[in-house]
Amino acid sequence: MTGLHEYEKILESFLDISINEITVLMKKLNTEFYDKAVELILEAEENGNRLHVTGIGKPGHVAGYVASLLSSTGTPTYELNGTEAIHGSSGQVRPGDVVIAISNSGETAELKATITTLKNNKAKIISVCGNPESWLAKHGDAFLFAGVEREGDPINKAPRASISAEIIVLQGLSVILQCMKGITPQQYVRWHPGGTLGKLAEGE
Repeated sequence: MTGLHEYEKILESFLDISINEITVLMKKLNTEFYDKAVELILEAEENGNRLHVTGIGKPGHVAGYVASLLSSTGTPTYELNGTEAIHGSSGQVRPGDVVIAISNSGETAELKATITTLKNNKAKIISVCGNPESWLAKHGDAFLFAGVEREGDPINKAPRASISAEIIVLQGLSVILQCMKGITPQQYVRWHPGGTLGKLAEGE
């Protein structure tokens, strides 16, 4: 069995690549980057509509986290199963709702079918992907770039750095929305009655 120490350079390379990719991406993030997406979300809320997040495969897991994060910071958000959406789950999305759609390539066949269904049902789409020339980017009502050139592993296939990019871009969106809504520490704690945060609430 090969010793773990023999993979030290591969691990170091992964970390260096990941840090570099995220550093390059973060330089693109500013308020202008988020303008259209924030506008769509706030307008939907004002009209009584809702926000959803969807993705296929690994981005689908990102969607679950982002929906929870946004909900916990003042923007109620629903996870939409990207595969089940074309089998009836798109019924959770009403005309005027906004859907954040996550895909590294922006060309995933299943997601294309989902987005087509949602747009036919009059939803607005915020595209989050790594290719501004992709199908998803071109069919969105707003576009958030979350791209990397290298994933960090020797075969450059498994989604690693790209997943980090998607998460950071959407975490940035959550921070902007949270601050625009003036969410206080007291409000945040009230939405977290369990665990350590719940104990902090009891001490208020």
